[in-house]
Parts: sequence; C-alpha cells; structure tokens
Amino acid sequence: MPRLETPTFASAAVAAPHRAAAEAGRAILIEGGNAVEAMIAMAATIAVVYPHMNGIGGDAFWCVSEPNGRVHAIDAAGFAGARATPAFYLDRGHETIPSRGPLAALTVPGTIDGWRLAGELARARGGRLPLATLLADAIRRAREGTPVSPSEARYWARTDLPTAHADLRAAPGFVESYFLDGEPPAAGAPRRLTKLADTLAYLAEAGLRDFYEGDVSREIAADLERLGAPVTRADLRRYEARVVRPLSIRLPGLDVYNLPPPSQGVAALAILGIAERLALGRVDDAAWHHGLVEAVKQAFRLRDRVAVDPARLARDAQDHLSEERFARAAAEISMSRAAPYPHPGSEADTVWMGAIDDDGLAVSFIQSVYWEYGSGCVLPATGITMQNRGTAFPLDARAANPLAPGAKPFHTLNPALARFADGRVVPYGCMGGDGQPQTQAQVLTRYRAGLSPAEAVDAPRWLLGRTWGESSTTLKLESRFDESVIAGLERLGHPVEVLDAPYSDTLGHAGMLVKHPRDGRVEAVHDPRSDGGALGL
Repeated sequence: MPRLETPTFASAAVAAPHRAAAEAGRAILIEGGNAVEAMIAMAATIAVVYPHMNGIGGDAFWCVSEPNGRVHAIDAAGFAGARATPAFYLDRGHETIPSRGPLAALTVPGTIDGWRLAGELARARGGRLPLATLLADAIRRAREGTPVSPSEARYWARTDLPTAHADLRAAPGFVESYFLDGEPPAAGAPRRLTKLADTLAYLAEAGLRDFYEGDVSREIAADLERLGAPVTRADLRRYEARVVRPLSIRLPGLDVYNLPPPSQGVAALAILGIAERLALGRVDDAAWHHGLVEAVKQAFRLRDRVAVDPARLARDAQDHLSEERFARAAAEISMSRAAPYPHPGSEADTVWMGAIDDDGLAVSFIQSVYWEYGSGCVLPATGITMQNRGTAFPLDARAANPLAPGAKPFHTLNPALARFADGRVVPYGCMGGDGQPQTQAQVLTRYRAGLSPAEAVDAPRWLLGRTWGESSTTLKLESRFDESVIAGLERLGHPVEVLDAPYSDTLGHAGMLVKHPRDGRVEAVHDPRSDGGALGL
C-alpha cells in the first residue's frame, strides 16, 4: 500500500476540523501574527461554522509550547452558578440535572476569558494584532452567512437520536437560530447568525472582559434569569480563566503534556504511561490494540477519582503519574484476556485545533459546549448558545465531584502536546468525549512507531464504551479493520462491535502537527472524518 503523505509547509501551519477555521488561522499567520493569535481567530471562526460542536457559550483548554521548551496551560472551564445547588433541582422534581433546556445551562462559559488570557501570552511573545483583526473573519461569516457543514447535517440525519432531536427543538431559541424554515438545514445551505455576529463585533471593540463585566454580561444574565437558569451576573463577574501547570510524563525520547483536573488529561497521559510497560508487539496487531484498550480501562479508573474540581483534590494530580503507579497498573493487565468494563462513559461534542508558527510557538487547543449544541438554549439578546457541561455533576453529595455553587464539573476536554528529544514539537488531539484520550493514544503511538502524521490520523480506530450519542459500552471498531485483528480481539474476550462506516464520526475528529527543528518545516493534518484540513505557509 502506498505511503499516505502528510501536507508539509515551509515554516508554519494550522489544522482544524472545518476549512474556514484553518483559513482564518492561516490569514493571521500571513499578517504576521503568531500561533496563539492564529488560534484565537480560529476559535472564533469555528464557533460560527461548527455550532453543533462548540461555541462562545462553552469552555476551552489551551496547551502552549514556547520555542525554549517551556509549556503553558490555560484552564478556561466555567464553574457552577450561585443558584446551582442539588436542592435547586430536587425541589423541581429532578433526580439528575436535565441534559437540555435552561436547567442544563448551569455553568459560566469560560472560553472567552481563555481567549483573553491567551491574548496576553500572545503579546508577551511579540503579538501585536488587534482583537478586531482576530475576530473579523468570524464576524463576517456570522453576519453574511456560512454554509451548513456536512458534519452538522449528518447529526440531524441520524435516526437513532429522536429524543435528543426533540429536546433540542424544544430548547428556547434553538429552532429560530439554527433551523431554516423550521427544519434542520441541509449541508451547504447558507445560514446567518446575526445576533452572534453583533456580540462578537461588540467584544472586538469593548474587549473580551465585557462578556463577564460589561454590557454583554448584562444581556447574558438578563436572558438567563428570564429562562430560569441558575447562573447570575455576579457569577459572570467573578469568573476568570487560569494559567495552570500542565501535567507531564516522560517516555523514551519524548515528554508528553496535557491539562490537569478538571480535565481528563490525567487519563490521556496514564494510558501512554501504562502502555509503555506492556509488551504490545507490532503496531496494529491484535495484541497491540488489546494492550492499549486494557491501558484505557486502568487509566479511566484513575481518572474517575482524580478528574474533579481541582479545589477538591487531596493531592497534586501529577503525583498519580509516577513510574511506580504505571507499573502497578500494568501489572494488573492480562495480555491474554480482556478485563470487564462496566464504565458508563461520557458524551461530548468538541473541536480540537492546532497551530505552529515560524518561531516554533505551538498551540494545542480544544473548545466545546459539551453535547451537540450544549443545552440547546440560544440567548435572544446575544445569540450565544449555552453549554450543558454542568450535567456532568451528580446531585449526590457523596459522589467524587458533586454539584455545588462555584465548583467545576468533570471535563472530557484535554489538548495534548509532545516535545521529542530530537527537537520535534507535536501538538495533537481529538474531539469525542471518552474517546479523546483513547484516540490520542492510538495516534501518538502509531506516529512514534514510524507512521506519518497523516497515516496515524487516517488509520482505522476503535473506541471503548459509550460516547457521542452511543448507548452501548462495547469496543467499537471502524469497518476498515483487518479481519484478523477483529477475530483476535474477540478471542481475547473483547465485546467487539464493528461499525458500518469506514470513517466514523463516533471515533472523533483528530489532528496532529509536527515542527521539525533542522529545517523548520511543519507537517500538519486534520481528520478525514471531519470537514477540515491543514493549511500553512
């Protein structure tokens, strides 16, 4: 089989799941902006053109590597509103937090303040482009209209989600904002988001803190109060994104970085650390896949204890990523038999994007409203779709991360970045709830074994458990897997489910960029399962 070539650029590149976002990032690089400035522009554009996956009413995380090797992380995850208590829901007859509607909009959107904090980092690295320039493409596309993406149309074509579709139709403001003539739009149909355009334009002039402290904040809070959501203007005013210390592990020849709790970055790193201690054999053999799947099970046991509001952690999450802990977890894995897997899983729709500039500044970024279109609630004054990330909270006070005002929910979001000993810098990541760390492990491990970035991202993937609208906890495989691998995994005791599609959205949208130190070139690729790609200079 001929080798799959990776798009390669002379000095800088971006990758995104929608081509419009990649175009926005490349335009900023052409204007002399750095990788962080490019990512702010991409984050704004993707919020307009991929609203089922993300938006400015959601959260985000950043992992940024400087040319000198220093790695920064930004936690732009929102906390639960002041009125968001277990009693608030129990008194209204809910034993769990509703997944859609105003009661699902219970956490402060954090991504806009993440853009602000990233902008400070961009300026510290010499960035000089004004905010209006960074948001201009998103504003234009929202105001003039942009074609509905094939990915969004595919969601509405699914016949296995009648309840989810009905709940979204019932959410305040949803149909008026996203449907055309009262029906889900077809791929390619032009759609305007004029209220969102007005909000982005106002923020471009007033500054991003206006979202939390100014006129935009006032309008958000007023709409939320009218809807009966538990987030107040005071909650918005006191929210700030945070610079945090990234988690990291050392593997032979590279260091890998990810985000600390409430992100599940701890699981992504633990999978790699545990798998390194297993005799995986040849890449893409049944034994190789089995070992990674079993490492996922062990890592998720750790994650379910540790990926909580950081204020609730008894010890630093980095302490759980030691050689000794990886060795103990690996020792519990049988390479001849699959362990049981009862974990219920977590849904999420998200976007991962990456950027590297000619100086070597590299960004791994992820932004989300949690489920498709989040809570479904579109605020009438601002056009903002509120996330439903707070539905990850249990109402049981005995749980590891129960609902409480000011607490942060568990986050599936986790942007990854690797720095190789030979100088290569590799931002990579994926959308897809529980599938994110699983796909990351498959992509990075394949790349380390010698596959090109394009081959590592394109190769058939699996997903353990329930995610992105799936109800079963099987080991789901794309149909392109070799029959011998499928049979081998079944013999090892895995409950294999072969999906109909050779390239399935269920397996997430991944991407990877590689900056080479000797000549400065950048390899960049985004998933053929998405609507995007890579562009560069």
